[in-house]
Amino acid sequence: MRISLKNLYFEFFMIGLQLLGGGYVIVPLMKKNLIEKKNWITESELTDFYALSQTIPGVIAINISAFTGYKLRGKSGALTAIIGTITTPIIFILLIATVMEYLLKISFTQSIFWGVSIAVIILIYLSIKEMWQNSLVDIPSWIIFILTFALSFFVKLSPVCIIIISITLGILICLAKARLSK
Repeated sequence: MRISLKNLYFEFFMIGLQLLGGGYVIVPLMKKNLIEKKNWITESELTDFYALSQTIPGVIAINISAFTGYKLRGKSGALTAIIGTITTPIIFILLIATVMEYLLKISFTQSIFWGVSIAVIILIYLSIKEMWQNSLVDIPSWIIFILTFALSFFVKLSPVCIIIISITLGILICLAKARLSK
């Protein structure tokens, strides 16, 4: 099934419309829209796109959109997905920036920001739950999880170092599994 660029743009525009709070929020939105409703990608692919997006510079939501668009339609799909995702935030940023000073003085606006921050916490929780279910699937993944948790929580090692260690361990485990299967 070949997805039109128009449909791809519209779907990512709708995701961008719902995107509050950053990249963590995009995982449940994409799961609902692209996996459950459209069946365009799999949960495993979404988990992979999310993991890759964490390891490269840039906005997580944009990176995930680019990977998904590329998977669906190549370079033009990646560009279309990115543009679709950022259209709504750009419009809102321009509108809000013009009246921001006035808005911040209104107690109703402060209540909205408070409510949105609570909703973002819930969406981050849902993203963690998704990643947990799709990532910790065997003993090696649990070992990497426990090691990286210990390095970040107890040793306070830099996230960059933890990512490099995790990638290295993942490669070594894959190589070991490949050798054992021969």
